[in-house]
Amino acid sequence: MRTTIIGAGKWFTFASLLISASVVHAQATRTWVSGVGDDVNPCSRTAPCKTFAGAISKTAAGGEISVLDPGGYGTVTITKSITLSGDGTMAGVLSSGGVNAIVVANTVPGDVVILRNLSINGAGTTPGLNAIRFLGAGALHVENVKIYGFSQWGIDFHPNDTSRLFVSDTSIRDSGAGAIFVNPIPPAIGTAAITRVQMEGNFRGIAVYDSSNVTVSDSTIAGSGQNGVVGYGTAYWVDLAIRNSTVANNAGSGIRSIMFSRVRLSNVLVTGNNIGLDAALGGSITSFVNNNVYGNVTDGAPTATASEM
Repeated sequence: MRTTIIGAGKWFTFASLLISASVVHAQATRTWVSGVGDDVNPCSRTAPCKTFAGAISKTAAGGEISVLDPGGYGTVTITKSITLSGDGTMAGVLSSGGVNAIVVANTVPGDVVILRNLSINGAGTTPGLNAIRFLGAGALHVENVKIYGFSQWGIDFHPNDTSRLFVSDTSIRDSGAGAIFVNPIPPAIGTAAITRVQMEGNFRGIAVYDSSNVTVSDSTIAGSGQNGVVGYGTAYWVDLAIRNSTVANNAGSGIRSIMFSRVRLSNVLVTGNNIGLDAALGGSITSFVNNNVYGNVTDGAPTATASEM
């Protein structure tokens, strides 16, 4: 009897390995979703899935999920390198009801997540929390994405290891906490490049906290209920460079630098804010000669000037 049980156990283990290998082998590097698809499908082009969550388990690490037609494709948690692409159509993610739309978690250094051509909507009786929340490690690319109507952040970048954020050609509006929050867990370092991004009507524009290095270029931060841009280093340095951008009509400070924070400005228009430039508790703001700071209730002044950046 004992021998039979052991033999059965070995057979069960062997069979399980075969099944697992079959599942892994079944993952494709390219999968598709469609508004008329079904998550029981293999997510091929001719038999697409219905949601991102349904397709992600059938997509190999480093693969791409493409959208065949306009539709809403649901919230999703990402734990590996992958691309969600709405190229050529309208790929929607509706996240009302107090949940996050897209969460990136348990990724490791070297993983790359790309979110491209998506519309992420948090509007509802109970708004969604965060549009994109990054809690892992690696790199996150947000390209040509429209984000609106969330109660917390448009993009909450909170890595647990040294990681990179790239945001380009994106609009973020009506977020209850703010547009973009770069807030790594020290001693991890968070770097971010924010290019051609419109941040309008959020509670805050960009908040950059400890152990971060961020560049903002060719962007607009306007109409915030509080501050437009904040660099805040409590125990670790923050480096924030802003160039070729507009910071306007924010109810608090246009640009605020606090404690261990170094902000550098080149060709930046700062106007219509309650306070234009606001350095506090040892924070610094270096202004290069081509900036325009005027028309604020209080313009404020840089802590240093320089001739070129």
